[in-house]
This record gives sequence, C-alpha cells and structure tokens, in this order.
Amino acid sequence: MKLISHRGNVNGRLENWENEPTYIDLAIEKGYDVEVDVWVLPEQQNAIFLGHDEPQYGVTCTFFQERITRLWVHCKNIDAVTYFQNHKVLKYCHYFWHQEDDITLTSFNILWTYPGKPLTKDSVCVMPELNNEEITQEIHGICSDYIEKYK
Repeated sequence: MKLISHRGNVNGRLENWENEPTYIDLAIEKGYDVEVDVWVLPEQQNAIFLGHDEPQYGVTCTFFQERITRLWVHCKNIDAVTYFQNHKVLKYCHYFWHQEDDITLTSFNILWTYPGKPLTKDSVCVMPELNNEEITQEIHGICSDYIEKYK
C-alpha cells in the first residue's frame, strides 16, 4: 500500500512548511510518497510553483523529474493540468485535478477519493483522520497529514 504524505506532513500539519521543497524531500527521505499542490503561470512563461492556496515556492521541471516516482501532483489550476499533460517528461508524473468531487481519476488511473467517501482496491483514501476512518479493506494507498501512523 502506498503511504502518501499530505504536502510533506508526516506527524500532523505544519502549515508554514507545507509544499516547501526541502520539507517535501524530508518526507521522501523517510520513505513516503508526497502529494504536492502545483500551479503553472503561463503569464510568467509557464513558471511552476508549489503552494496550496496560491503559488508560493518556485520550482523547475527538474524538481519533478528527480522525484517523478514519489510525487502525486495536485494541479491547482487548469494551466498546471495542461502543462503536465503536454510536457514530454512531466506527462509521466502522477497528476490530477479535483475540488470536492467524490473521486477523481489520476493520470495513472488511481481513484483519488474525497474524505469519507466509499473506497475500492484502486482508491487512495485521502485524509482518513478527518472522519476517524478505520481502513479495514485493501486499498491502493492513504494520503494523510499523519502518515507515520499508518507505517
């Protein structure tokens, strides 16, 4: 089962560090995949940024290429989706876009499942701590701010 750190968090939220590149790398070093929030700004020559509510941390394509098997890219705007979809290398990243859909299908055909919604063997259970969910069935993965709890 995939264990996915939510924005780099492993033992609870550290909001001031979420999506910060070195924070993400710390979670990867601990053995976790990481869900990151990504913005692409075409008005700035397709500059790529990490950040939840807004673009915060500028990164390059190399950032994603070096971590391509460990990142789950949550595209925060349509420009990010089309950028990843059309890039010769980044199209092989695991990326998706959603808001409050019950599920969304990722670029690797995994079901990114909204908190509290039904799960399947192909689901990532997102933030089970929000609903005190007990994971008793086979699923693809868990994404959590408390991912060490599931190690």
